[in-house]
Amino acid sequence: MRSIIFLAILCLGAVLTGPLFDGSARAQENVAFRSYLESIRPKARAMGIRDATLDSVFPTLTPNPRVIELDQNQPGGGAYSPIPNFEPYRQRHVDAARISRGRVAYQANRARLARIEAETGVPEEIMVAIYGHETNYGSYTGDFDLIRSLATLAYEGRRRSLFEPELLATLKMLDSGVPRSRLVGSWAGATGYPQFLPSVYLRLGKDGDGDGRVDIWNSEADALASIANYFVNAGWRRGQPWGVAVSVPGGLDRASLAARTSPARCPRVFNRHSRWLSMAEWRRLGVTSIAGNWPPDTVMATLLEPDGPGKTAYLLTSNYRAILDYNCSNFYALSVGLLADAVRQ
Repeated sequence: MRSIIFLAILCLGAVLTGPLFDGSARAQENVAFRSYLESIRPKARAMGIRDATLDSVFPTLTPNPRVIELDQNQPGGGAYSPIPNFEPYRQRHVDAARISRGRVAYQANRARLARIEAETGVPEEIMVAIYGHETNYGSYTGDFDLIRSLATLAYEGRRRSLFEPELLATLKMLDSGVPRSRLVGSWAGATGYPQFLPSVYLRLGKDGDGDGRVDIWNSEADALASIANYFVNAGWRRGQPWGVAVSVPGGLDRASLAARTSPARCPRVFNRHSRWLSMAEWRRLGVTSIAGNWPPDTVMATLLEPDGPGKTAYLLTSNYRAILDYNCSNFYALSVGLLADAVRQ
């Protein structure tokens, strides 16, 4: 009798963990997922998105477990790991192949780049460097279904405040005539040659070739113009460099140069910077330009030593902060600046 009961328990366990149970759980999740999608319909209507657009796309969507897995594996929320040296990252991201391809892209687009720089003040090479860093000059832009990914992330709820507005922005793009086939990108919603989030595309995407459309997936002119427009919005200052590589004297009193405020955004990034001093003040402290290219004395800059004392350091202007606005990482921003300099040479 006891063996029969034990066998029955084993069989019940097999049922609960088998395909039938899994299918039931999936069905329940799909019901909850569709309920969430319907809950955002009023917000979509308030943005002018037509019900016909929602009715055409909502039935095609299911949660994507791979997207949830990727999101949950992102760093953050725990103790910070030590910051590695910048040099290994630089060697991987400002390598000969990327520089070479950047120079090809730079030369191929010189006419439009020169026009955009004249209009915006954003240097040609900065636009190209962003293009190179984000998608390796358009060679890979991601293959996740944007609407499905963002719907999944918004439904999951851990970072709904971030992803629900991006889902709505993507639906607005679809409603405005962007083909569903173009709405692909990274698992987290970045799309096109510049890897814009949908809300950024709607706000800052720019027609660079005069055809009346903003096609950041196929038109280099549109992508480059949109990148420049992003930097204008981020406060790029015409005629000012992003920064300069410098040598720092061994006796520099770094403690006296520490930043006096702690920023609310990206504190781990900005806390590595010194306080602001003019270029003239940095010179008086014995800091020297490695390449001899010294900005005007009145330009303000912070000091960053990404590989520690005794290694190459950088004096960084407010235009560097504009690059950080694109991606709040010192390694990213430094690599963009250095790639831009190499491409321009």
